[in-house]
Amino acid sequence: MNEPPHRRQPTPGNPRVQRTRNRVLAVARELLPQVGPAGLTYALLAERADVTRQTLYRHWPTRAALLFDLVLEGPDLGNYPEPGSDVGAVATAWLKSLRAGVSVPSVRTAALAVTAQADHDPDSARALVRIGEDRYTGFNRLLEPSGVQISDDEFTLLYGPVLARLFLDRGQVTDAFIDAVVAQWLTMLRPVGAPQDSER
Repeated sequence: MNEPPHRRQPTPGNPRVQRTRNRVLAVARELLPQVGPAGLTYALLAERADVTRQTLYRHWPTRAALLFDLVLEGPDLGNYPEPGSDVGAVATAWLKSLRAGVSVPSVRTAALAVTAQADHDPDSARALVRIGEDRYTGFNRLLEPSGVQISDDEFTLLYGPVLARLFLDRGQVTDAFIDAVVAQWLTMLRPVGAPQDSER
């Protein structure tokens, strides 16, 4: 899948460039929960990360690109699931990983900021679509040993209740809640080999 035009990758194989990128993202993660998306200006970030604004624009031509990377390159919490043959177990582990990821203040703030701006900012809209595609592709990769591949609708039905509980209800996502979501979701999955709507 091609990278969206609003996002550039650093020169591959250049450790100095990667170190700078990692340092900037670490500083941005620290600042974002303190100052909010509007307060995370390139001037402030450049000052705190000890880089030039030109360096920031080389890596992240838009603020949406920076927020995108803060979501997708969040800290490694060590709980991303392994591929497996038990669909329910993989889904449960993935939802727990999602819960942990959005509990990181910088990831949560960045995700909400991209979502809030998507209606009026094309870069944010592209970033939001790309985040969803990345998560969807990654989840289907985890399911490969099971022989099951889910549709994007089935994926939304899995993660939707968790995000609704967190962001709309402002409630807790307990293990029992995740278990209930997965149990319900498994009853709705298309049987293996059944045609999708587009094939009917």
